[in-house]
Amino acid sequence: MSSLFEPMFATPALREAFSARAWLQALLDFEAALARVQARAGRIPAAAAETIAAQCSASDFDAEALGEAAVAAGNPVIPLVRALGAVLPREHGAWLHFGATSQDALDTAGMLLARRGLELVAGELEVVLEACAALAAAHGATLLAARTLLQHALPTTLGLKAAGWLDALGDARARLRELGERGLAVQLGGAAGTLAALEPGGVALAAALARELGLAEPRLPWHAARGRIAELGCALGVAAGALGKVALDVALLAQTEVGELREGGGDARGGSSTLPQKRNPVGAVGALACAKRTPGLVATLLAALPQEHERAAGGWQAEWETLPELFQLTGAAASHLGVALNGARVDAARMRANLDATRGALAAERVALELAPRLGRLEAQARVEAACRSALERGVSVREALAADPALAAELPPARLDELLDPAGYLGAAAELIDRALARWRAERAR
Repeated sequence: MSSLFEPMFATPALREAFSARAWLQALLDFEAALARVQARAGRIPAAAAETIAAQCSASDFDAEALGEAAVAAGNPVIPLVRALGAVLPREHGAWLHFGATSQDALDTAGMLLARRGLELVAGELEVVLEACAALAAAHGATLLAARTLLQHALPTTLGLKAAGWLDALGDARARLRELGERGLAVQLGGAAGTLAALEPGGVALAAALARELGLAEPRLPWHAARGRIAELGCALGVAAGALGKVALDVALLAQTEVGELREGGGDARGGSSTLPQKRNPVGAVGALACAKRTPGLVATLLAALPQEHERAAGGWQAEWETLPELFQLTGAAASHLGVALNGARVDAARMRANLDATRGALAAERVALELAPRLGRLEAQARVEAACRSALERGVSVREALAADPALAAELPPARLDELLDPAGYLGAAAELIDRALARWRAERAR
């Protein structure tokens, strides 16, 4: 990725977490851990394990050269093992990478990096969740026009909209957390997944390696069973999509004609190269740009699931950069959105003015429901719909149009009609739903 655009699509911490140096160190951590558990099991000399582990520092290797060598070798593990072996005494180098295969090292390294990636994404998500929770708690009574198909529908509150963001993002974070707890598994199967070179005791060695690295122990080697990679990629894609939904709402609320919300982050953000008056929602735009790139990457991981026999010819290799990019894009989306929501400026007066723009039509459903038991549902719906249409055509309030229908006026005294058309009185279970979302968030935060 070009350094000109990279900061837009990956945070510094996530760039480092999946950098060439991080990959090399994770691969070397695998080699060191493998040697240690084999020495403890009496399979290789303890001195050899100590010597191997002492040489496993990424700073001692040239990542660019190893990457170039990987083109001919098929993967970077082969040249790395050669380079590591070259600095070991002959009697100790014989035990390096003993009984393992390249995919064991690379898959396990990927899981180690994914663990760090999940921590970083969770941290970025937490900032967004905090901001959503703050909006939900502060604006439970701030009236807002709910919009369906981009048209006014019913009255709602900004608090409930933010609670919806909060709950969806909480679901996404919970999926990622659950995968982090059970889905990051060590890989040790040997050349064809039989552990033949590590017998007797190969399964026990795999379990010991999992404990050594703090990863889960799989029931079987998963060289060509890539469900855990695809599942992790899908969970990241869902999280990015949830972030994108919030970002899209923020961008729509910030439109000049709407003007109900302005991003935080300071007045210096979102300017134009030519238009002095512009204040673009750049946080929402950045988050959306990241989110829009994720579906294709998720599709790549799903397409890689059918793999040939015991080792993939292309599917496994397609995962190497795809999953890290999903981590980086999801984390960056959350970072952009966190800046946008923290310190966001809510214009409650504009929200109320927009809500009143349809002159009472937002509460038309309530009027129709009130009349249904007396006029019948279909007639009540038809008469209220006709009144709304008349109000729009004549440029008068819905109240005036309803009162002009004798059949409706006979059923609805003026005081009752005013009560029914008050948008603050037709918020349903909004307050209860906000409380439910906030209670869930507080419980999750306390974990």
